Amino acid sequence: MDSFIEEFMNMYGPEVSRQLASNLGVKQDVVSQMIPLITPLILGGLKRQMKEYGGEARVNHILSKYGNPSSLDNLGEEVSSRAQYQQPDPRLGGLLGESGVQAALAMGQKFNVNPKTVMMIISILAPIILGALVRKRDREKVGPQGIANLIDRDGNESILDDVIGMLLGGLGGPGSQGAAGLIGDLIKTFTTPRCGKCGSSLDPNFRFCPYCGLKI
Repeated sequence: MDSFIEEFMNMYGPEVSRQLASNLGVKQDVVSQMIPLITPLILGGLKRQMKEYGGEARVNHILSKYGNPSSLDNLGEEVSSRAQYQQPDPRLGGLLGESGVQAALAMGQKFNVNPKTVMMIISILAPIILGALVRKRDREKVGPQGIANLIDRDGNESILDDVIGMLLGGLGGPGSQGAAGLIGDLIKTFTTPRCGKCGSSLDPNFRFCPYCGLKI
């Protein structure tokens, strides 16, 4: 299976970032940079749950209880309804724990966004990501074991610390540079301006696409 993070960003990233920006009053390009940071946090949390609390059955339980794939068909309504919550939970119960709070504070500092708004983004984004995992599990018929394998491959328990370290400018450890590189590549890929007609990456100073001629 392809990287779930890249798959999620390609399929849902633009619309999710647009809806979050619209509902929470944050610039879309800022939200677009947060999503590739939050997604591996959640995968890392699932991996820790899988390792410490019951294997693939535990992950399947979390997905079945909290992931609703039908929400992916109307992201505007999903984000809008969840944006009404008064008390966001960056801990996501026990999925992220205090790491969710630390990540929200670090992202708030990094992107100059109110940490409470970042906590809301984490709270809204989590069930959407879980819903995408459920849809992948069911549509591709990979089953709980296939999703467990995906999480085992794409999830990284240390990512919880790595993301916070990267945001605060102090990554360390043998796997940290790889994590930082992956996250950095994802952020660059999905925040680069692209032509609405041919999809080519664009120089923001251009007034037309040099590949297909579309006026920008």
